[in-house]
Amino acid sequence: MTDQATTAERTTKPPVTPYELAGGAEGLRRLVARFYAIMDSAPEAAGIRAMHGPDLGPVSNSLFEYLSGWLGGPALYVERTGSVCLTAPHRPFAIGEAERDQWLFCMRQAMVDVGFPEETRKLFDGPFFAIADFVRNR
Repeated sequence: MTDQATTAERTTKPPVTPYELAGGAEGLRRLVARFYAIMDSAPEAAGIRAMHGPDLGPVSNSLFEYLSGWLGGPALYVERTGSVCLTAPHRPFAIGEAERDQWLFCMRQAMVDVGFPEETRKLFDGPFFAIADFVRNR
């Protein structure tokens, strides 16, 4: 293979987005479903589960839509709400380090359970921490 062919190959191959690494819409739906299943059943997540109503469907859909755009896929959340503001929806809840850590527990376990490769989990861990920490309000 010549240097020209290698260069042409690199420029015509689209980069892999985090959205694609997550498995696109299908992968994100599995991740979000597992995330909320863990939140709904794990004693380690009881604090954040108590912040949600009995029906996790609407919040599950919101997280799916948000993650879709945040990871480089379709901006479904913005299309529906007109904003990516995360602080306003979380303002009514007391979210501190414990709640952040419970959210991260659920997300980290969900990534393992749905089969995200270790390198993808490592890639996502820092940004997931940053977003969970960003919504803290106490």
